[in-house]
Amino acid sequence: MYQSFIGLEVHIHLLTATKVFCGCRSAFGDEPNSNICPVCMGYPGALPALNLEALRMGCTVAKALNCGIPERTWFERKQYFYPDMTKNYQISQFASPLGQNGWLSLEGRGADGKRIGKKVRIKECHLEEDAGKMIHTGTASLLDYNRAGVSLLEIVTEPDLETGEEAEFFIQQLRRLVRYLGVCDGNMEEGSLRADANVSINLPGRGLGKKVEIKNLNSSRFVRLGLNYEIRRQAEALDAGKAVVQETRLWNENRDETVPMRQKENAQDYRYFPEPDLPVFCPDGAFLESVEAALVELPAARLKRFVADYSLGEEQADLICEEKAQADYFEAAVAAASGTAALSTKEAAARIAKWFLTDIKHILHRDGLSGIGAFALSPARLAAITVMQAEGRLSGKLAKQTLELAAAEDRDPEAIVREHNWEQITDPARSAEAARRVIAGENATAGELRSLGEENEKRRKTLFAYLVGKVLAATEGRADPKIAGEQLNALLAPEIHTERGRP
Repeated sequence: MYQSFIGLEVHIHLLTATKVFCGCRSAFGDEPNSNICPVCMGYPGALPALNLEALRMGCTVAKALNCGIPERTWFERKQYFYPDMTKNYQISQFASPLGQNGWLSLEGRGADGKRIGKKVRIKECHLEEDAGKMIHTGTASLLDYNRAGVSLLEIVTEPDLETGEEAEFFIQQLRRLVRYLGVCDGNMEEGSLRADANVSINLPGRGLGKKVEIKNLNSSRFVRLGLNYEIRRQAEALDAGKAVVQETRLWNENRDETVPMRQKENAQDYRYFPEPDLPVFCPDGAFLESVEAALVELPAARLKRFVADYSLGEEQADLICEEKAQADYFEAAVAAASGTAALSTKEAAARIAKWFLTDIKHILHRDGLSGIGAFALSPARLAAITVMQAEGRLSGKLAKQTLELAAAEDRDPEAIVREHNWEQITDPARSAEAARRVIAGENATAGELRSLGEENEKRRKTLFAYLVGKVLAATEGRADPKIAGEQLNALLAPEIHTERGRP
């Protein structure tokens, strides 16, 4: 039985308008090589200038990950030769990264359903420039340098993870965190969040083994699959008496396996030295205050608060807290609904959580909406529908129809209910009138129901439910089912009554 050690290097594109060391536009999907200049192309004599917004965003992430921000931080040149980096070095950080010695707590369930609870140490967060993009087509390779120089924050963990499921969960939680902070869109399919994974195995108590890096992991699922495959591969090699080679491997998603890429480099191979064209940065009080001001309630803390304050289940709270905008919408709707006599805060939260996890989720998926921001129904209008249902003015079925129309037409729910005459009938006399008409039209059913004894309880319940359904149909779904049942019970022969006043 081997012990596994997994460390991640997660790269996120910061949502700055321009690149990290020049004024070129930073955007995905533009015409190839349309956002380039002498600086990001590495022309001789071109001088970089630090984008302070990129530095602020990077420090905000570092603070959210409980990292310390040093009194002095600077940049180095990382030497490597590859076609996607024209100047043959990358401006990065090595000796004094902007975030140091932090941690992220993981609490939840992995893809295998097992509980995950551990603190993952964050070694560092450092700011650097991204490389360009290589596109291989048959025998030709094309180069798009639009991405070269884009603000890139690398988050490096200590080897505290042990399974692919834990690593996947870490990526998912980190993605949620940076999206809450508004510093990265987290779109792994576009490369704005990507991860490399380092993994080694050894006998328990013997420390780290030979480290293998896995690249080309462009989804959290591939992180899980790649790491679990690599742990098995290394275990099989050691069991066979073979040595594990320290190397970089690629994840082949078509064959679900890792394949060799190159021998793994060490830090000394990059020959770091201080970047001579950029001065040391010493964050002052105003800069640190701007970092603190950018922090928000983070998703893990918000999830715990939703469970504690609203009595939501952990799974419910987790789904609602997936996106900050969704959690904001939820709280706004709860506040509006619980400001009435009909609902307490917890009752309002329970009802609105149910809307979120059923009807609203269905509408977003059905209509291809990107998220709650594209949903036309405001939190106040959702609250109004919730209150009307709680007050007994709307049945469950008609509340759903009101929500659908209010969202589709962007209209006031009260106006929709009045226009369609959907308000629930709570007057017993009106329900009794409908019940009499149903009994008159369903003589055979009513007669059978009257004739059944207690030994036919199941049949009696079936027939009675049928008649209640007929009353609801006669009132176009507006009758209160409870009141309709009471009136039916009163109109039918006394011998079918029970102690509870129902058959």
